[in-house]
Amino acid sequence: MVRFKNRYVLCEVVSEDPRCRQCIEDRALGLAVRDAIARVHGDYGLACCSISFTVKYLNAYTGTVLLRCRKDSYRLLCSALPFVRSLESRAQRYPCFLNTLHVGGTVRTCQKFLIQYNRTQLLRLLQNCTNEEEKQCVQKSLLSCSLTEEQSQSGDEEEDD
Repeated sequence: MVRFKNRYVLCEVVSEDPRCRQCIEDRALGLAVRDAIARVHGDYGLACCSISFTVKYLNAYTGTVLLRCRKDSYRLLCSALPFVRSLESRAQRYPCFLNTLHVGGTVRTCQKFLIQYNRTQLLRLLQNCTNEEEKQCVQKSLLSCSLTEEQSQSGDEEEDD
């Protein structure tokens, strides 16, 4: 059997309108990217990229998008991404653009890059704080986002044993 190699392109949706991120859907994003490929590279580029093109992951809150395409045609995809200027969702157009962050061979390498990228972004956010109060507010919000196990659940499990 022959295994087809893929490339995963990690992008972020950048928009001035905060409603854009909440309203995007993977189907609308896929159509916008295919339309940009068709405009830039024509029918040949669209046919090359459409063979295994999919939107593997879309996080509407952070605007993170993971696109998959064949290894042979990932350059066509990457060169067409800057031409995505708007996303259409629910009969409304939202102006935005896609910022390419990373191109990887597996989903796992893209996940590792995204973790490191988010860490550096948080450090930049902390360094840009003007006073100690802002810094403490950012640190408090970060600590409130962590996943922790509640004490009552762990106590119930010990009693059952």
